[in-house]
Amino acid sequence: MSSTEEPPGASSTEEPPGAAGPVPPRRPRGRTALIVAGATALGVLAGTVTGYAVQYQRGPTPLGPLAQQDLAESKTAPADKNTTARTVSANRWDEKSDGDLRRLLVAKPDAAKSEEQPAWQDLLLASADYEHPDGAFRQFLRDGFRRSATTSWSLDGKVYVTVMLTQFRDDTAVVSKDYARHQQEYMPEEDYAGNYGKPIPGSDNGHTYVFDKPHTKTGYEPLYEGRAMAWRNGVFMEIQYENNSGPVSEPALQTLAKQQLERL
Repeated sequence: MSSTEEPPGASSTEEPPGAAGPVPPRRPRGRTALIVAGATALGVLAGTVTGYAVQYQRGPTPLGPLAQQDLAESKTAPADKNTTARTVSANRWDEKSDGDLRRLLVAKPDAAKSEEQPAWQDLLLASADYEHPDGAFRQFLRDGFRRSATTSWSLDGKVYVTVMLTQFRDDTAVVSKDYARHQQEYMPEEDYAGNYGKPIPGSDNGHTYVFDKPHTKTGYEPLYEGRAMAWRNGVFMEIQYENNSGPVSEPALQTLAKQQLERL
């Protein structure tokens, strides 16, 4: 795996991570929520494309003169056949968290139908998953969002699972830890799980939450929800587990969360 592999369109903004503020809660990411999030992303994308079109019609602006005309030649040794991503980043290389984040996503069960193959989420799409996308976008920028990867599958048209991994540019993992805690703080509220969850086996910070009440809407079957949240090695993990035929199986959610943590 290469330490230079990043998701296409990943934000290159490297603002220094500050004290993590109140991160907006992530909203349910079921099929309906995905459609809404997609519409939001397309709306912003359309504005971006229009901006590029306007810029394209304008003539190029000449660059100003260099402040130092005669630059000294770099003494950096050129790369050769022995140069690898590992040697370039020898002091900070981490076999797992610096590799392809998509490979760390837990694999779907053999009997499951893939709803979304392991894929990157850029800053725009990651923010669209939240109840207040604009606030999430600003917070991600402040915290040094690096990349996010996600995958989803369904079982028998009843159970829908989405797994998301989010990583920041903070090598100390302080931001990931604070971000995870902020997300967990919402869970006991009545609008969310309504309880403090149960610890994930083998984790000192992760919990699974089976919601006390299903989501109800006139004309639709009740939708039962569960979530799992934890962080390890600077990567925040969240699992959204939905069942439209009955209550969420807490053992199944715990097993899945434990498997995902082991991959981190």
